Amino acid sequence: MKTTFLILYNKLLTLILKIFKRNASVFPGSLVVKHDKNILKKINYPKYVIGITGSSGKGSTVNLVEYLLRKNGYKVVWNKSGSNLINAAVTLILNNTNPFNKKMDADVLLMELDESFISKIFDKNTLTHLLITNITRDQPSRNGHPELVLNKIINSIGDNTHVIINADDPFLNKIKYIHNGLITTYGVGKTKYDSLTPHNNSVDSAYCPICGTKLKYSYYHTGHIGNYKCKKCDFSREKVNFEANDVDLKKQFITINNSIYHINKDVFFAVYYTLAAYTLCKVIGLKDNELKHYLNDEPLESKRMKQLSIDNRLVNMIESKNENNLSYYEAIHYIKEQNKKKTIILGFDNVSRRYKYNDLSWLYDVDFELLSDDKYIDKIFIIGRFRYDVLTRLSYANIDMNKVILIDNINTLIKRVKEESSGEIYTMVCFDMTSVIKKKINGDKNE
Repeated sequence: MKTTFLILYNKLLTLILKIFKRNASVFPGSLVVKHDKNILKKINYPKYVIGITGSSGKGSTVNLVEYLLRKNGYKVVWNKSGSNLINAAVTLILNNTNPFNKKMDADVLLMELDESFISKIFDKNTLTHLLITNITRDQPSRNGHPELVLNKIINSIGDNTHVIINADDPFLNKIKYIHNGLITTYGVGKTKYDSLTPHNNSVDSAYCPICGTKLKYSYYHTGHIGNYKCKKCDFSREKVNFEANDVDLKKQFITINNSIYHINKDVFFAVYYTLAAYTLCKVIGLKDNELKHYLNDEPLESKRMKQLSIDNRLVNMIESKNENNLSYYEAIHYIKEQNKKKTIILGFDNVSRRYKYNDLSWLYDVDFELLSDDKYIDKIFIIGRFRYDVLTRLSYANIDMNKVILIDNINTLIKRVKEESSGEIYTMVCFDMTSVIKKKINGDKNE
């Protein structure tokens, strides 16, 4: 009876918040767990309870998986807002649960999950499938070393969970030696974009996770992700279950199992989230023809790289995850590859939405030096509460400071970009600033 009441209570609170146009994705659950912290253990879940986690790429992967499943007739409940902690999970799940039989109204519960909070949301064997995108240095003030993050994930699941891993990441490949349940692997074969040495200075994994010997790489895709083997023991990437080959970012196509598939953005991480989504859907039971149509003929718009315009100048909205040097590297590398006149907007208001202390040491892990010899950069605008810290970091990266403009009043950003810069515009900002810039652009158009 108490569970029935709490489900109804959660639904009512959500409805009231929506009527008043307030964010209803977290608050109802925060009140429910005060009455019953084990409420999620009392729910009858659907056949598929799927979690997607990892240091980066999980949001884009969840988006694409949901799209492919929904288009193929599955009723999917998922955390579209990206809120992935316990209160958000309670709100979402209870809002989609019948209060009288405690059964979820869905074929699939699909959850983007924070690596450190899986065990706080689900029992060990609740997840039928867990896909892990990568483990990199991410929010070190909160997470510590990547090995600690991996251990949290492993300790959160039981043998009944089918684990799907990116085997190009040696951290994740260690799971094959630990997990006793089903494991499916995916990875990207050798491409023309690879390097024999690391692309960036901050490499998170260089040694064998089994014996500690330095790994030998035949090529790097990005960061520590690539093709590797240990010279001492038998640890290596090995052959994967699903592999992407013939990667062509310009034409935006890859080959999986001898079939050509579209990627919805000309960036390397799009290869990974497309391959990850494909792999998960194949594991669930979808056929190639069911996936090909919605990847090739009706592709989903990229979540992380929206495009707007300012006075007929294209604005590429690139989101870089704070405290994650690999995420910033991907953004910087993409911008650097655009051989045309360009303007960059850089900055953030909050280091993290999870905690209040503001560690900025990670700024010195980011290879801003890659921008120092980019002759196509016209101006770099720095915005946000930490603009002076970002300015200081850029001053150490040998960037021409005559190109750098500090914006003290965000309300003047669009006007100054229009008047003081030229070329295509690239925003390299965290999630909090993306919405701010969008509002400023749209507000400028409405004036």
